[in-house]
Amino acid sequence: MIASGKTWVAFAAGVRSYALAVLCALLVIPAAQAERLKDIATIQGVRNNQLIGYGLVVGLDGSGDQTTQTPFTLQTFNNMLAQFGIKVPANVGNVQLKNVAAVSVHADLPAFAKPGQTIDITVSSIGNAKSLRGGSLLMTQLKGIDGQTYAVAQGNLVVGGFDAEGRDGSKITVNVPSAGRIPAGATVERSVPSGFDQGNSLTLNLNRPDFTTAKHVVDRINELLGPGVAQAIDGGSVRVSAPLDPNQRVDYMSVLENLDVQAGEAVAKVIINSRTGTIVIGQNVRVSPAAVTHGSLTVTITEDPIVSQPAPFSNGRTAVVPNSNVSANQEAKPMFKFGPGTTLDEIVRAVNQVGAAPSDLMAILEALKQAGALQADLIVI
Repeated sequence: MIASGKTWVAFAAGVRSYALAVLCALLVIPAAQAERLKDIATIQGVRNNQLIGYGLVVGLDGSGDQTTQTPFTLQTFNNMLAQFGIKVPANVGNVQLKNVAAVSVHADLPAFAKPGQTIDITVSSIGNAKSLRGGSLLMTQLKGIDGQTYAVAQGNLVVGGFDAEGRDGSKITVNVPSAGRIPAGATVERSVPSGFDQGNSLTLNLNRPDFTTAKHVVDRINELLGPGVAQAIDGGSVRVSAPLDPNQRVDYMSVLENLDVQAGEAVAKVIINSRTGTIVIGQNVRVSPAAVTHGSLTVTITEDPIVSQPAPFSNGRTAVVPNSNVSANQEAKPMFKFGPGTTLDEIVRAVNQVGAAPSDLMAILEALKQAGALQADLIVI
């Protein structure tokens, strides 16, 4: 049940009086293995919004688009000149704009961003420009998914990469010279309603949905503010009552987001990256009783050619005779046994004792999963 306006005034006063004491206590005596609520949950409706735009970068040192292959660059350039009353004659022919490049501009509009504030932008070439180093972005509108203009970008690019090419065709490239950033390169022109100050409740969405974590969040909030203030919607969301006054709501969320909440333990997982050989074993991974042996067969082929020298006065020719040596070596690795409820430390210790390489460990873990002895989700990426 939502409290009345007078009750919220008294409640807000109580929150303000307890806020400093609570925050100090949380800093001095943090809960064991606890995390701040702001680190494990976000407020529904309070998020970034993606913006995108199309524009021109000028002032390049001959590293711009080849307009014969990217005609849209020339078309965009002519449209820009037409806005200033300049018309390129039709009989000019193919104009090569070596110092101009067509680019895409994208940025994230933070929550609560207001008109007049600035945001960082990223500029990327969409033509065949070799480098944007030293270029300047002309005025570009940044639009949202609804087609409305939310920011205007312009400025000098900061490019971290470069390339150099010799006359003989040799070339060296460091990082990516065809993309750059402009810090504070866009000015916000329109704000996005967040819904933070609407309604008499707020919804907290967990970054990692978990029923145990949701229960801990509800218990922690109700323990501080009273029963019924927080209610779990499902394993990923918690609804909390909130005051209607925006100033009181900010104070209210300031207290909540600094609460220490003990997050639930994650599902037992084993992550294998077959491309890089990286293996990550979660804390809660267990192995049922199983015996494992793993060996490798190494076949070595070496070439040791022999020079055949004919006898004197035999009219023979000196020749090179191929001589191949083939040997096989199979490593004899001992068998190791996993007992019931084997922990992560015991798994690592047993594998290290036999000197298994990452590729060997992948094969062992996959075999344990197939045998039903690995009590965890095996994820191969």
